[in-house]
Amino acid sequence: MASASQKTTHSTPPITRHPPPPPSDDVILLDQKVVSVTDPNANAAAASNKGIQSLTRAQTSHPLDPLSAAEIKVAVATVRAAGATPEVRDGMRFVEVVLSEPEKNVVALADAYFFPPFQPSLLPRSKGGAVIPSKLPPRRARLVVYNKKSNETSVWIVELSEVHATTRGGHHRGKVVASQTIRDVQPPMDAVEYAECEAVVKDYPPFQDAMKKRGIDDMDLVMVDAWCVGYHSEADAPSRRLAKPLIFCRTESDSPMENGYARPVEGIYVLVDMQNMVVLEFEDRKLVPLPPADPLRNYTPGHTRGGVDRSDVKPLQIIQPDGPSFRINGQFVEWQKWNFRIGFTPREGLVLHSVAYVDGSRGRRPIAHRLSFVEMVVPYGDPNEPHYRKNAFDAGEDGLGKNAHSLKRGCDCLGYIKYFDAHFTNFTGGVETIENCVCLHEEDHGILWKHQDWRTGLAEVRRSRRLTVSFICTVANYEYGFYWHFYQIIGLFGFWIFPCVIAIFLLSHPQYFNIFVVNLNAANQINVRCTELTFSPLLSLLFFSFSLCACVYIFNRCVALAKCYSCSPKYILFSYFLLDFFIAF
Repeated sequence: MASASQKTTHSTPPITRHPPPPPSDDVILLDQKVVSVTDPNANAAAASNKGIQSLTRAQTSHPLDPLSAAEIKVAVATVRAAGATPEVRDGMRFVEVVLSEPEKNVVALADAYFFPPFQPSLLPRSKGGAVIPSKLPPRRARLVVYNKKSNETSVWIVELSEVHATTRGGHHRGKVVASQTIRDVQPPMDAVEYAECEAVVKDYPPFQDAMKKRGIDDMDLVMVDAWCVGYHSEADAPSRRLAKPLIFCRTESDSPMENGYARPVEGIYVLVDMQNMVVLEFEDRKLVPLPPADPLRNYTPGHTRGGVDRSDVKPLQIIQPDGPSFRINGQFVEWQKWNFRIGFTPREGLVLHSVAYVDGSRGRRPIAHRLSFVEMVVPYGDPNEPHYRKNAFDAGEDGLGKNAHSLKRGCDCLGYIKYFDAHFTNFTGGVETIENCVCLHEEDHGILWKHQDWRTGLAEVRRSRRLTVSFICTVANYEYGFYWHFYQIIGLFGFWIFPCVIAIFLLSHPQYFNIFVVNLNAANQINVRCTELTFSPLLSLLFFSFSLCACVYIFNRCVALAKCYSCSPKYILFSYFLLDFFIAF
């Protein structure tokens, strides 16, 4: 919740438990109708187990499904209604509204008896037969709320109940079950705040005078990127919501796709109060000339090739006349013995739940409970002002999911494609939807296996195929592509790419960066990716055993090399660490 680049001291008050609201006056009705349906597959699965009665599905959403637009509306309205005063309610800004993910036993119960693939074997058998509840626990939403007037951050848990009485019409209602105010933290900044910060800085008269000194009169060409202050002294304490913007300038007003990051404006120091949206400090420290216009600043086909496409690349079509090999049921995906659920959060983006592999007679084998990319950290390697404080936490400070693209068929994804939409809240509590946010499709992956008998000359060969789940996002000048690949050889691989516009700045001390063109350079950067891999117990034990064996092997190698070179093993071990670090990144 606090900006990851800030040093915080938490003074956490006790969690407030809220009593249930009145039975009728607090109901919030929505357009989405919920009905109870009897699933014949569920009944069949139940009938095959002694002592298990036929079931009626009481929920329409799996416990791991992302919050729907209707559920987000209920959660926001419930928290607003719980505000102590109108002033508190008016000051609420909704940073994040996500599913409060349930315990594993709730997920197992849902997969066993309430939702496909209906596998009662997921739960242990009890003496005298399984005891099955008539319905699952209600889904819950977790809200991170920033109060702009009081500068306070709070976390709320809202229970989302489905009302099945005929008089209610089968709608949702919300109930606050817990809330907590977190002291001395600042939640991520929102796109609304970014836009307001840019407008405030560009309207500031001393800033306009500083830009005129640099030959810039048109403020529409100026780009102001709000950067979190981080924590470098007590002045950066998270009791205040502060930003130190970086300035860039475009060359032409009629080129909306121009790379404005190719012309940094330096020598200007700005400190902005993001709570009250005012400039607190301003200094024009040094008049640094602007870099020359980049001849490749416009990267659209019309500017780079005169609007003419390349003639040496012929069309490539992916055709599946019988449709894809995967099957979709809501958020549940089945493909080549793999099955999993697709989730999405504003911070992480794509999340994979309950990844499993159906292994013949052994049945469903759990592989991972949860897979996601939880953070992307980009520290810049220049100790000079203002670049030393560039330490971007792209997930925690901006949100990978919030900045995801609406994917287009034919280039972002190719072939027979299933898209998934993503819903999240905006700063004022409204619901926004990114259509076609997650792409699911199959890809040819070369040869799976081949063998030729040298005596007979007969050969057998099989093509390989993989299932790809992906999304792409933009954080300022960086594009991130996140991909999970499932293979027919029981392999699972996740990776990311970042074809981006490199952040550059004016030349000062060349030992800290790479020179691109005259007077322009790019700082050495380390893009540190953090991935959450919550595996099943068996797989976790295997990974632990493998890691332990690898550590023992590396230590023995270090001792042996130390004896050869007559030095301490710790230096060799440090060298191994550096080598592994550079291989990983």
